[in-house]
Amino acid sequence: MHFAQPLRKSLLVLALAFAGTTPAIAADAAPQFKVDPFWPQTLPNNWALGEISGLAVDAQDNVWVIHRPRSLNERETKAARTPPAAPCCIPAPPVIAFSPEGKVVAAWGGPGEGYDWPSNEHGVTVDPQGNVWILGNGNGPRGADGKADATKGDGHAIKFTRDGKFLFQLGKPGLGKGSLAKDQLSKAPKIVFDAKGEEAYIADGYVNHRIVVYDAKTGAFKRHWGAYGNPPTDKEKPGINPKTNLPDQMETVHCVVRANDGLVYACDRQNQRIQVFESSGKFVKEFLYNMPNIDLRIPGRVADMAIWQDKPQTYLVIADGNFEQVRVVRRDNGQEVTTFGRQGTYAGEFMRLHVITTDAKGNIFTGEAGGYRVQKFVPATPLK
Repeated sequence: MHFAQPLRKSLLVLALAFAGTTPAIAADAAPQFKVDPFWPQTLPNNWALGEISGLAVDAQDNVWVIHRPRSLNERETKAARTPPAAPCCIPAPPVIAFSPEGKVVAAWGGPGEGYDWPSNEHGVTVDPQGNVWILGNGNGPRGADGKADATKGDGHAIKFTRDGKFLFQLGKPGLGKGSLAKDQLSKAPKIVFDAKGEEAYIADGYVNHRIVVYDAKTGAFKRHWGAYGNPPTDKEKPGINPKTNLPDQMETVHCVVRANDGLVYACDRQNQRIQVFESSGKFVKEFLYNMPNIDLRIPGRVADMAIWQDKPQTYLVIADGNFEQVRVVRRDNGQEVTTFGRQGTYAGEFMRLHVITTDAKGNIFTGEAGGYRVQKFVPATPLK
């Protein structure tokens, strides 16, 4: 159900205030961060990373990365030529895990027997049992004419052991069935799980406009919802205008996270907002981060999101793909408490900030689609 209009307007005013320069919480009460320029360690085997499209942390605080080897060009992979044109580099395997110290402890991925590797890698998650799930947001492999085959587009999720052994595929390739489809995704970027690993919550949002929930063991459809907890729809979306209306459809549902209390948070990226739901799909509230003159042509202010891992899970940590910043906001009301970063190529800066995650020690890890790198940010004070 929709909020009553006065309440939605009050949330809008509140969110616009959050986007300003005056936090309601004293700066010394908010977590502060500094970049660790020596993390991760140098990649082995002359490997190079492409666009970073997914990050996750497992129970041992290993950091899992999925990247796009095919995004690297010939100049960036001279060692892969025959004969090699330079000592470095060759594309790294698509899935890499780093230890807390930044050493590679697992590396695998690519086409194999029994599953359909995505045509464009997007999203990696480790479930409570330690299995690794990946997604894709590709339109399908390209033929000799350069056109993508949508019948083989990324409409599925794949489950592996931590050493890359295939276990299970949820769905099958193919695009175009729409937001009401029960048996197929459509370029879904992120998947998360409940505490027992029984339910898989998927942000199905590059083509469709929904959060969809499947049985994580069988792949059986359970439920789905769109903006405000309503049935998802594929109708044409009106442009967002926070002065007159708020879209009744999610657009580019780029991430989903689930808190320990069961609340589900969805990144509605192009609409510059977070929508919050009960695990049943019932709408709870939304946080708006639109601003005058914001550039809607590029990824929005809520590109990805993670939960701060103190006991009450006090904060949401947001990858702001528009401002090229990390923003830390209160989980209960969306209020911004601190930010860091800026556009750039130096340590601590971002080029196409894309994905984000956190570990149990309070570290924040970011992945860039333009900078082709993962960075670690360490809390200046210990996690409470």
